[in-house]
Amino acid sequence: MNLQDQPGTSSSNLHKDTGLEVLEENAFSWLIAVLEATDDAVIGKNLDGVIVCWNGAAEALFGYTAEEIIGRPITTIIPPERIHEETLILSRIRQGEKLVHFVTERKCKNGKTIPVSLTVLPIRDHNKNIIGACKIARDLSEARQSEQELRRREALLRSVLETVPDGMIVIDERGIIRDFSVAAERLFGFQASEVIGQNVSVLMPSPYREEHDKYLSRYLATGERRIIGIGRVVVGQRKDGSTFPMELSVGETKLPEGHLFTGFVEDLTERQERERRFRELRSELAHLARVNELGQMVSALAHEVMQPLTALTNYLNAMRRLLEIGKLENLREAMERANNEVERASGIIRRLREFVRKGETERQKEYLPSTIAEASALALVGTGREIKFDICVAEDAAEALIDKIQIQQVLVNLMRNAVEAMANSARRELSVSAVRAGEMIEISVADTGPGLPEEVHARLFQPFVTTKPNGMGIGLYVCRTIVEAHGGELSADRVATGGTVFRFTVPSAGSATES
Repeated sequence: MNLQDQPGTSSSNLHKDTGLEVLEENAFSWLIAVLEATDDAVIGKNLDGVIVCWNGAAEALFGYTAEEIIGRPITTIIPPERIHEETLILSRIRQGEKLVHFVTERKCKNGKTIPVSLTVLPIRDHNKNIIGACKIARDLSEARQSEQELRRREALLRSVLETVPDGMIVIDERGIIRDFSVAAERLFGFQASEVIGQNVSVLMPSPYREEHDKYLSRYLATGERRIIGIGRVVVGQRKDGSTFPMELSVGETKLPEGHLFTGFVEDLTERQERERRFRELRSELAHLARVNELGQMVSALAHEVMQPLTALTNYLNAMRRLLEIGKLENLREAMERANNEVERASGIIRRLREFVRKGETERQKEYLPSTIAEASALALVGTGREIKFDICVAEDAAEALIDKIQIQQVLVNLMRNAVEAMANSARRELSVSAVRAGEMIEISVADTGPGLPEEVHARLFQPFVTTKPNGMGIGLYVCRTIVEAHGGELSADRVATGGTVFRFTVPSAGSATES
């Protein structure tokens, strides 16, 4: 600690000159030790703005030694454009006020200007008269550099997030939207200012909207993950009410003030359309290849089929003649040979059907709730907000042994049919449920449309039977083929209150005793 001193000044005079004579010698020593130990620059000045105290931290910060600076005006370390601040500071000190964390700039010996935070307190003598000020200066250079670096990184991150095609949505543990990226604005049609502060369910159609907060509360209470850290295909709703399938990936951040969840959203509309078209093209090419091969085989197979048919005709003619002439003892032999030719023709046709049909299903254990939800995301694209949709899967029916893609094809077909059937209905409700039925799981797709006409209901699953003006009538036939390949059955019933319910069964992944 260095104080302004003159040759020949005793310790008692030093105390008197600085207004600290009320301090005992040991207390004064303690004060000097504290001032020298602090990392902050401590500067004392009188009411004329002359420096009378300058600790070691002040030397390190500003570059002046105590001998160089004590006795000089405080304006020595103040940039010219900030000289007016000193007048205001001294004015407040004379009134007994103090300044706390006043952010400004000060000048070092080498001419460099640095940012500082100043706390200035009035100094009083033993009569409570203000005789000067104690100024504590803290260097903000490192903090400002850190702040600038943080801002730079934030700007970089913001730039990245604004250029990626996926939308980013940040919510808190109450489901309230805290951030909404530019890509999210494009996807949902909302401006960030319109949704920030609202519950994220505003971006969801029913039933996701009503269930979201329950899912969030359950996760916070149990830690059970359904989407967080996993990702899932769900349905989003735009500002105009239209819906679209999206892949949602959610990450979690734990902060002292609570949880934050960051969701990244990818619009699957174009991707699913490309994949659907690719599957159609692949199926068409495979079918065309079979048809071409079949065309090459027709000539070779024709005579092979005609041979048993010709023989069968001959045997039938022979049987008629034997009956006419009464030789019944030879009739049995002719009948057996005719039957052999029928079986031969049937075998040829059976082998031909096996050649042109698709391969066997590849079944594995699948989680039905997510299987149904993903199918609904595609089936309900563009249906808007008018349809009330509900999924209900019994706990003991959650896992099935299925070919997921094929069963989703069945679900999409049935749900699409239901949506189209309800196009002119006043009440538009679609529900999908799954319950255990012994070793099987029964899945139902019910709508509130006009129901099936009696003449169509009897032939519903036959090829080329349809109620649609432009329909081909093969969708339900394909659905039945897929379900039967799984060992199940597909049926349809009219609902007494209006509408239709389609039911089909698939194998459960576990035995009935496991439930």
